[in-house]
Amino acid sequence: MDVIAASTTPKAQVECEQAFTLTSGGVRQSLCAMNSGISWRGVLATFLAVAAAYFLVFYGLEYWRHRKGPWEITFSVDGEGNPSIVIDQPKLSISSVELLFPGAKWSKSNLTEHIAFDRPRKQAPFGKVVYEDLTVLPGVITFSNLFGHVIEIFPRAFSIDRKEYLWKSEITLELPGTNKLVEPNSH
Repeated sequence: MDVIAASTTPKAQVECEQAFTLTSGGVRQSLCAMNSGISWRGVLATFLAVAAAYFLVFYGLEYWRHRKGPWEITFSVDGEGNPSIVIDQPKLSISSVELLFPGAKWSKSNLTEHIAFDRPRKQAPFGKVVYEDLTVLPGVITFSNLFGHVIEIFPRAFSIDRKEYLWKSEITLELPGTNKLVEPNSH
């Protein structure tokens, strides 16, 4: 009894080898038979690992940047037009640092506006924000034209007209202002 050996090469493999062959130095190799060693599972696992690393680094940096929170400043004007500001930063244990501007008058009265400086370009109701570095909160904020004064607040200390003061909670400082009526900023 004769056994006839049938071809064990599948039809799709034969078609692939006929269509995709590579000749190099007189040697023909089938591109179908070449294995690069990269599987789709390996590509997927690499992609997922890189994506996870990216999200961990991104959100880790965002947490580090925002962990102490922003400066919280309350701008107030009493019924007689006397302006004041109160500076708070809870994570740095800075609370109720009040700056009064006796002699200065604001054209609006009975104003209270609380601003958390957590992102750039926030406008103050009086004075002008001339510099802000909020990359890592609480950051640095500089106000000019604050009733004739320049006030800069930063985590270590604050300065008034370029004179530095260390933070001390629950204090009130009086800054002599001008008798000039200051108009509100136009927004």
